[in-house]
Amino acid sequence: MLTILGFAMIATFLVLIMTKKMSPIAALVLIPALFCVAVGQGAQLGDYVIEGVGNLAPTAAMLMFAIVYFGVMIDVGLFDPIVRGILKFCRADPMRIVVGTAVLAAIVSLDGDGSTTFMITVSAMYPLYKRLKMSLVVMTGVAATANGVMNTLPWGGPTARAATALKLDASEIFVPMIPALAMGLLAVFVLAYVLGLRERKRLGMLTLDEALAREPEQETVSTGAGSMRGGSTGTGSTGSGGEDRLRKDASASGGGTGTGTDADPAADPADEVDDDEFQGLDPDRPTLRPKLYWFNAGLTAALLTAMIMELMPIPVLFLLGAALALTVNFPHMPDQRARIAAHADNVLNVSGMVFAAAVFTGVLTGTGMVEHMADWVVGAVPDAMGPHMAIVTGLLSLPLTYFMSNDGFYFGVLPVLAEAGAAHGVSPLEIARASLAGQALHMSSPLVPAVYVLVGMAKVEFGDHTRFTVKWAVLTSLVVLAAGVLFGIM
Repeated sequence: MLTILGFAMIATFLVLIMTKKMSPIAALVLIPALFCVAVGQGAQLGDYVIEGVGNLAPTAAMLMFAIVYFGVMIDVGLFDPIVRGILKFCRADPMRIVVGTAVLAAIVSLDGDGSTTFMITVSAMYPLYKRLKMSLVVMTGVAATANGVMNTLPWGGPTARAATALKLDASEIFVPMIPALAMGLLAVFVLAYVLGLRERKRLGMLTLDEALAREPEQETVSTGAGSMRGGSTGTGSTGSGGEDRLRKDASASGGGTGTGTDADPAADPADEVDDDEFQGLDPDRPTLRPKLYWFNAGLTAALLTAMIMELMPIPVLFLLGAALALTVNFPHMPDQRARIAAHADNVLNVSGMVFAAAVFTGVLTGTGMVEHMADWVVGAVPDAMGPHMAIVTGLLSLPLTYFMSNDGFYFGVLPVLAEAGAAHGVSPLEIARASLAGQALHMSSPLVPAVYVLVGMAKVEFGDHTRFTVKWAVLTSLVVLAAGVLFGIM
């Protein structure tokens, strides 16, 4: 009974948010509360919620101070050189912009924090998507999938969880998986290329002057992550005060076709501007601190090193880092208050979503739904599939890591799968490696707090993001799994 109700609760939640009948926060709170009553455990609802909040409180604290820290780093210009390089490549070609989104998300994902990746990627790429009227769900989908593949880094979480749950060495799990994960990342880049070609066909190749001419009015809204200017139309709008200084580059036109206006093939080369003017973040924003660039770079490197070495809990590291970054870069109290206020929207939205998700996870765990669902799934595996438990684990990792947290999957389900595999001669290492295949899909799960940073900053409806992204994320996960089998890794 709990198994059926567990799946029914998840299905109800997904249907309601994808059809936009309820907001994610309301659905995360009300749906599990109703199902908790339905299973006859309504009297324990308060205990389940408090336990869930307690379990997710460190995550909420980490995200709150990570948003402030990396928001300040974006404000002061730490990531501008990376952004400039990506935007030089992108110009005003929709295909290049989508590929650039994937590349930027993959590079920034090296820090192991999804929220950071999404803040930087959206801050950098949003102005181009908005000016050219490109689909913002393409941006969120590509960024989430790229980050999902990179989330398998040992310091990203899943690999460490798998190693801990099965008492293995993380390097023994991860290093042999590198070829398969590289194929997964290549699949993301190919996906970005294909989606970019679709956007180019739909919009045509424009100079940025033409893109600006197509936009009748502009609006300035806040993401609290640097300075950008958003357009008035599109899937959603976000940005922060200031002007993105996107300029014309006649060489980017290429005389493309589509619904957009073709560029003038006889454009005067003298009208071109230097590539350095291709910025997604206003190069003249008053928050820039060029004299403190190396201090900020060193502070960020030290912070990431401390995270990897686990010198302190991550929430404590970000709390200290945010306080130090604010104090050094903005020594005057009014400036500090202004920076905190600039990022308050994101902090409130994300922390609110995390605590709402605590209700969902608290009820799932407290009522025993997760345990019964996991037992049912494992029990449904035919005995004949025993020798292929690595492949079975990889396939199961897609839905299970989407419908439950990484902690629930790796600490609750993976040991059972490993035990079943061992009975048929499949090593725990193969099971552990296969369990990483579903991470490309996991990063778009409604139980992942970072995804709300992504859709919140891009002002994309979570249901729209889910409908667009899931199919591509599943495909990417299957590529990783197939590559792992092909290379003999699992």
